[in-house]
Amino acid sequence: MRGIRSRIGIVCGLLALIFTLFAWRLIYLQVLKHDYYSGIAAEKNDRRKVIPARRGRILDRNGEELAVNIPVQLVYADGSHIHDPTAVASVSAPFLEIPVKELTQKLSTKSKYVVIRKVMNDDKAHDMIRALDRANLHGLYLEEGSVRSYPNCDMLCHVLGYVDHSGHGADGIEKMFNHELTGQDGFRWIEHDRKGREIVVYRGQEQLPENGTDIRLTIDMGLQAIAEKEVDATYKKLHPVAATAILADPITGEILAMASRPNYDPNHFGDATPEKLRNRAISDMYEPGSTFKIVVTSAAFNEGIVNQNTRIFCENGRFSFCGKTIKDHHGSGDLTIPEILMKSSNVGAAKIALRMSDDKYYDYVRRFGFGQKTGLPLPGEISGLVNPPNRWDKLTKSRMAFGQSVCVTPIQMVMAMSTIANGGSLMKPRLVMNKGEGDKMEAPETIREVISKKTSSFISQALVTVLSDQGTAALARVNGFTAAGKTGTAQKISPHGGYFENRYIVSFAGYLPVESPRLMGLVIVDDAPLSESMNYGGAVAGPVFSQIAGQAVRHLDLEPEAGSALMQSANSGSKSASLR
Repeated sequence: MRGIRSRIGIVCGLLALIFTLFAWRLIYLQVLKHDYYSGIAAEKNDRRKVIPARRGRILDRNGEELAVNIPVQLVYADGSHIHDPTAVASVSAPFLEIPVKELTQKLSTKSKYVVIRKVMNDDKAHDMIRALDRANLHGLYLEEGSVRSYPNCDMLCHVLGYVDHSGHGADGIEKMFNHELTGQDGFRWIEHDRKGREIVVYRGQEQLPENGTDIRLTIDMGLQAIAEKEVDATYKKLHPVAATAILADPITGEILAMASRPNYDPNHFGDATPEKLRNRAISDMYEPGSTFKIVVTSAAFNEGIVNQNTRIFCENGRFSFCGKTIKDHHGSGDLTIPEILMKSSNVGAAKIALRMSDDKYYDYVRRFGFGQKTGLPLPGEISGLVNPPNRWDKLTKSRMAFGQSVCVTPIQMVMAMSTIANGGSLMKPRLVMNKGEGDKMEAPETIREVISKKTSSFISQALVTVLSDQGTAALARVNGFTAAGKTGTAQKISPHGGYFENRYIVSFAGYLPVESPRLMGLVIVDDAPLSESMNYGGAVAGPVFSQIAGQAVRHLDLEPEAGSALMQSANSGSKSASLR
C-alpha cells in the first residue's frame, strides 16, 4: 500500500513539474518575449499580389508587330523592412538613378508598399537586389511588369495611338479597343518573411490572368512605309501646314495605309504637341474643291438629267449667277460631262447642279457619305459639314458643285471616290481584320448602293481622261497602268470670313487599275507656301500620288496592263492644259 502511494506521489510530482514548466513557457513566450515575437509577426507581409495580364499586341494584316510589350521591373519599398534608409539608399541609388538624398526621403516610410520606380531594366533591377543582399540590407523588392513599345517609332502613329502612364489606351486603336487589349489581371495571396522573401508554403488563393486580345489591322506595313516616305518627303520639301495620304482597297473598304505630317513617336508621346497628335485623316475637315465634282456629275447622270451626249455651255469661263461670277481657270464653250471633269470646269459643274432640285442634290451628297461619320473605328472622327437645303442661299448649290460651301474629311473623300471605282457601292471603311486567333475575319460591309454600275462606269471612264495630256492630272499617271482620278484645288477659309488669297488645300484622289480596281489613294497638301501658278492639285498632290501608286503596284505584285488601249505612261506627252 505504501508502495502504491509512493508511486502515485511520484506521478503527481512529475505532472506538477510538467504543468509548471508549461506554465513557465507560456509566461516566457507571452509576457517576457511578447515584444520580440510581436515584432516578427509584424514583419510578415501578408498581401494580395497582382499578376498583371499581358496587353494584347497590335499587328498588321501580315502579322508584323506594331505594338508590343517589353518586360520590365517595378521597384517598390516595404518600410517595415527598412531599418536604415540612408544605407539602403546609398547602395540602390546608382541603380535607380535617383539622388541619394531624394531616395532616402522616399525610403523613410512605414508603408508596406511604396512605388519607387515604375520601369527598370530587368538585368539592372536584379543587380540592385544582389547588391543589397551582399550588404545585408532589405526593403526594396521587384514586381514584374511591362511597358508598351512601338517598334516602328513614328510610323502609323495616328492609327495606333499610345498607352498612357497609367497603362490605359489614350488614342487610336489603343484607346478604341482598350478593353479587348487590356485583358483581366490575376492575383495571388502571398506572405513574406522579414527579409521580404515569399514563404511559398503559405501561398494562398491564386487566380491566373486573362491576357489581352491581339488586334490585327487591315494595314499593310509595306504600303504604309511607301506612303510615309512620300508624305515625309513632301512635307520636308514644300513645308506645308500638313500633308496626308490614305490608301484603301476600293472593293472591300479596307484601309491599307494612313500617313500624316506632322506626326509623333508614341514611345515618347509626352513630347508631342496637339498638332502632332491630331489624326488629320479623320479629324480635319476642309472644302474639297474640284474632287467634289464627282458627286454632281454622278448624281445628274444617275437621275437621267444628263447623258453621254449632253453638252453644257460653259460661258467661256465666266458665269454670272445671282450677282456673283463663277470662274474657270481656262475658258471653254460647250463641254460634255467627261470634258467638264477633264478640264475641271467650275461653270460646267455649277450649271449641272442647277438642273437638279435642291432636295435631290442634297440626298446624293448624303448618300455618298458626306456630312456623317464613316464609322472608322478610331477616336476623334468628325462628320464634316453639309447644311440641309433649308439653310442654303441662292448660291449654295452651285458652289457645292465644285467643292465650296461644304466641308469633308479625307476619309470621307476616300470612301466616296471608292464608290465610283467599285461599281456604285458606299463601303464602310475597315481597319480591323480580326480580334484574337479564334476570331473570324470581319467581312466587307456595304452601307448602301449609291449609283448604278452604268453610272459608275461612265464617270470612271471620264475620270481616266483627267490623267490625259489635256486633263488636270497628267503628272499623276502611273507607268503601265490605267488610273482614274480627280484633282482638287481649294482656297483656304479665313476665320474672319471669305477666303485667304494664295493659300490653298490641294489634293488628288485616284484609283487603279480602272477595269479591276485594287488600290484607291488620296493625297492632300495643306497650305504649301508656293507661287499661285504652281499651287494646284495636279502640280502638287498629283505627283505624290504617282510616286506612291507606282511603288504600291510593285509591292502588290500587280501585272502592268500591257496592250491596254487606255494604258498611261507616267509623265509622258506634253504638259497638261491645266493642273487645277
